Amino acid sequence: MSGRLQRPRVVRMVNDPNVPKRGLMLRFVIRPVLLVSLCAPAALAQKPDKEVKPGGVELKRLENQWAVGLVKRDRALFDRLLAKKFVYTENDKLMRRADVIHEIAEGTDTVTAAHNEDMEVHEFGGTTAAVTGWLIVEGRGKDGPFVHRYRFTDTWVKRKAGWQIVAAQDYLAPK
Repeated sequence: MSGRLQRPRVVRMVNDPNVPKRGLMLRFVIRPVLLVSLCAPAALAQKPDKEVKPGGVELKRLENQWAVGLVKRDRALFDRLLAKKFVYTENDKLMRRADVIHEIAEGTDTVTAAHNEDMEVHEFGGTTAAVTGWLIVEGRGKDGPFVHRYRFTDTWVKRKAGWQIVAAQDYLAPK
């Protein structure tokens, strides 16, 4: 027997008619599954519920600057934030960058207050993100005072100079 290789013990156990199949199943299938199922909750519990990414903090700050910029009619802010090929839709209306900046800085409506609610940042890699939320705008227009609630989706791209908004879509919620 010294010249012959012995079979590994597992193979002998599988082929051994004296070892019950149920014992093998317990040893090789059920125990590892049970061990994994008992350890998995502990491993998952160590993950943070929601990881705050630096881009998300910055984008929320920029979205809030947008709201303040509406009140101040801050042309310089929108010149910096809006990408050269920026496109905007509000319900069924489409506007380009120059039209949006003109409307904000010189439009007939006067915005007296604006703020964001329920913002969520959806990052796609390190250079692209969509921000969703509600923009609430108060002011005075040709028909008198107004309060508008816009459901928005803004698409941002990170460039060398920082984040720029490339597309925005607002839905004016009915009153």
